[in-house]
Amino acid sequence: MGNLMILFVVMMEPSLHEPMYYFLCMLAVTDLLLSTSTMPKTLSIFWFNSREINFSACLTQMYFIQCFSMMASGILVAMAFDRYVAICDPLRHSTILRNSVVAKISLVVVLRAGMLLMPNPILASRWPYCRTNIIPQTYCEGIAVVKLACSDIRISSYYGLFLAFLVSGVDIFLITVSYIHILRAIFSLPTKDARLKAFRTCGSHLFVFLIFLIPPFFSILTHRFGQNVPLHFHVLIANMYLLVPPMLNPIIYGVSIKQIRNRLFQLFTHKGT
Repeated sequence: MGNLMILFVVMMEPSLHEPMYYFLCMLAVTDLLLSTSTMPKTLSIFWFNSREINFSACLTQMYFIQCFSMMASGILVAMAFDRYVAICDPLRHSTILRNSVVAKISLVVVLRAGMLLMPNPILASRWPYCRTNIIPQTYCEGIAVVKLACSDIRISSYYGLFLAFLVSGVDIFLITVSYIHILRAIFSLPTKDARLKAFRTCGSHLFVFLIFLIPPFFSILTHRFGQNVPLHFHVLIANMYLLVPPMLNPIIYGVSIKQIRNRLFQLFTHKGT
């Protein structure tokens, strides 16, 4: 609901037709798609005790979960770049981040995720599965599915590590470098009000980045080194990884970004009258 409200507000308010809000809409759409790829099956497990899923459907779900997660990571990089240009080089912001550039960045984000993650379900479909077919999650998580195979899965493991360290590592590095420059620029602003305004806007992006980063980090740790971790903790971490960021992102942006907050307030007060 919150992500739909963000999309509606940006679409209806011409003053919000800027790169930052375009990227925010992309993040909202990605969050909606990520939730849609997991919630129907999760709810059917809890409501109707429907605990089975077709193998092809499982691989499809696994691919889209990973794909939308990588898209979200790429969008956060784009948002960090947008804030870097807006604060460190504001006079050139409109020329650097033109609509055509935003469209190209969006296309790269989508193609990168779609192409780099395609080998994962292909590799997973080729392994023989002769052990238990029970996944200790409410959705088809990549690591959990591949672990059910009874053959040498080092190719899948190595490719997963390649994606984690190269792609996610590069994204984290770029976002970190951007915010280091942003913070340096913020603290060099002449007035306290200007520093607070800039920090408030960038603080919301940084908080969303941390929310996006921490749950999957713990999920990877529990899978790699958590042999003695209780099963319910694995399930909790895996669900937090997918459900918490889409739930909190619209709340954070709706509260912290003044333009969106004011537009939402006008919308609800107008309805109330």
